[in-house]
Amino acid sequence: MEQVFSYIISLGASVMMPILFTIIGLCIGLKFGKSLKSGLYVGVGFVGLGIVTALLTNNFGGPLSEISQIYGLQLGVFDMGWPAAAAVAYNTAVGALIIPICLGVNFLMLITKTTRTVNIDLWNYWHFAFIGAVAYFVMGESLAWGYFAAIVCYINTLVMADLTANRFQSYYEGMEGISIPQPFCQSFTAFAIGINWLLDKIPGFSKLDIDAEGLKKKFGVLGEPLVLGVIVGAMIGALAQLDIKKILFLGVTMGAVMELIPRITRLFIDGLMPISEKTQEVVKRKFNGKKVFIGMSPALVIGHPTTLVVSLLLIPVTLGMAVVLPGNEFLPLASLAGMFYVFVMVLPYTKGNVIKTFIIGLVALSVGLYFVTDMAPAFTRAAHIVFEQTGDNAAKIPEGFEAGALDFASSLFGWVIYKCVNNLQWIGMGVLSIFTLGMMGWNRSRIIADEKQSK
Repeated sequence: MEQVFSYIISLGASVMMPILFTIIGLCIGLKFGKSLKSGLYVGVGFVGLGIVTALLTNNFGGPLSEISQIYGLQLGVFDMGWPAAAAVAYNTAVGALIIPICLGVNFLMLITKTTRTVNIDLWNYWHFAFIGAVAYFVMGESLAWGYFAAIVCYINTLVMADLTANRFQSYYEGMEGISIPQPFCQSFTAFAIGINWLLDKIPGFSKLDIDAEGLKKKFGVLGEPLVLGVIVGAMIGALAQLDIKKILFLGVTMGAVMELIPRITRLFIDGLMPISEKTQEVVKRKFNGKKVFIGMSPALVIGHPTTLVVSLLLIPVTLGMAVVLPGNEFLPLASLAGMFYVFVMVLPYTKGNVIKTFIIGLVALSVGLYFVTDMAPAFTRAAHIVFEQTGDNAAKIPEGFEAGALDFASSLFGWVIYKCVNNLQWIGMGVLSIFTLGMMGWNRSRIIADEKQSK
């Protein structure tokens, strides 16, 4: 069974997702043609994101490494990016069965009214597999600990998806009936709520209400994500002391990334919406018209102008923070492409305010760098074992380095679960269990109260 699932996962998102979504479409009653077309749109979207990610990693990895050497930066945790995290996640006994086990948990939560979200964002199940895999290796290759960590993360993510669904739907256009059950995105909700509340308490701060469109009006062409991308890319080239030709090339490349991402995310919307609408229809019929959310990939909304602008501004700032923060050993390189996903659940609370969103991102990513540094020994051990057992080059770590990744390793969810398992063990299991049951109970009471009010 492990070999079967490892083979399926090895196909990659661009192949696996069209197959899965075609099957899902047929199962919920869509015609074969529509199901196939939806799946292919999603697959093409992943191909597009892969190309854009490669533009960043292939063209900026070298210059950023040059910057590290030129300025004598001593940062020993190598950024493996999400491919390594996914490889570690899925190439283990935990990852092999994570999809059917989590779907079973989701079904049980639906019938017990502890969630309203049907999580069909199957590719991002690697996040749950990742924290499960880390716990699995930390606890001496214990399947029980691995699945416990993964399921705890999954349950709390579903509850958070429910709690944030209304805000998400009211902020983003065309997202009715959709929630975001991705733990990396949901980890930043707490930062968004807390810091946004504090900023609102500062006298006069509310007047600094600048959104991405306002930025364009204020700074003209300089406020366009495309132009900001060119400027930041050129600055990175200049800091790496490259020649003028390479500096200009990096500028145009970063500008291309900023322009292409919103166009590519349209493909996800075109592919996922028919599945979402049909699933919503089927679920409502099966659940007697009760409110149910469809859990979708955050890739649907990462093309928002504020997300692009703030991500772009935070790339050089995050690199600077990695250098000056005492105790941090992680320099984000390959993970910078995942910056866009930080703000998916932040924008509904800041209402797209660029300044608020920037501050929240700055604080969250500063803390996230320490999370990655702290988890690096466990990530390194897991990656070494996976590489020895599978030969997967995505999990190969350069000699003399530890491994890290901003993608999910900087997540509040992942770090808290890791610390409870690694440091507290049985006590940590008890704490996580009590907290998770409490979240389920709270969510159930909300759902029951809402159903009574709707009658």
